[in-house]
Amino acid sequence: MNQISPLAYVHPEAKLGDNNVIGPFCYIDRNTVIGDNNVFQNSVTINVGARIGNNNEVFPGASLSTKPQDLKFKGEETICEIGNNNSIRENVTISRGTASKGYTKVGNNNLLMENMHIAHDCVVGNGCIIGNSTKFAGEVIVDDNAIISATVLIHQFCRIGGYVMIQGGSRTSQDIPPYIIAGKEPIRYAGVNLIGLRRRGFSNELIQNIHEAYRIIYQSNNTRADAIQQIKEVIPMSPEIQYIIDFVEASQRGIIK
Repeated sequence: MNQISPLAYVHPEAKLGDNNVIGPFCYIDRNTVIGDNNVFQNSVTINVGARIGNNNEVFPGASLSTKPQDLKFKGEETICEIGNNNSIRENVTISRGTASKGYTKVGNNNLLMENMHIAHDCVVGNGCIIGNSTKFAGEVIVDDNAIISATVLIHQFCRIGGYVMIQGGSRTSQDIPPYIIAGKEPIRYAGVNLIGLRRRGFSNELIQNIHEAYRIIYQSNNTRADAIQQIKEVIPMSPEIQYIIDFVEASQRGIIK
């Protein structure tokens, strides 16, 4: 049975699962689908197009599936998909998609800290930690297990690789490849995320191979194509090394220096 405060509003067309807690002054609009065992603390707004999974906790002031802040948006029917086991802290805003993708997506087991923003058509993976007041412009992609510190600004269409650590206050208009630390001003490669990778169970041999791949990539006389070819020739192939290769080859905005 759902626990719905008499001071909350739930649209008659909203679809709710079981055992949800909906606190006072929450607003749940039409065309919304909510799973089981979610907790919406007071003053949470769930807008049109929300698709929310199970076991999420949403804190006061959060607004999910908001109308995109994009002048090209013409009211088309789009969604905002949020998975399971996420902690969405105070005043987080997540926009729904536009005609570009049709959806914004946040995966599972993420911590979205206070006042951060995910714009239209973004895709955030699983296991990410995103700090206070960090802002993603439209169509940003964040791969699994990224840690993005507070007050980070990510330009539209950028991609953030998995297992990265991004220093607080950074801003980027280029892609940040996986397994690295990125920081300083202007933002740049600051080494492999050794502590993070060890905590995730990466072997010393694998970490060394990742380090060697980035040594090749960031040699000043290497073009992207030359670096990729050299990596293929001298570093034992593994899913992690292939991920680096695929990420760099697919980058449209270029990777940080």
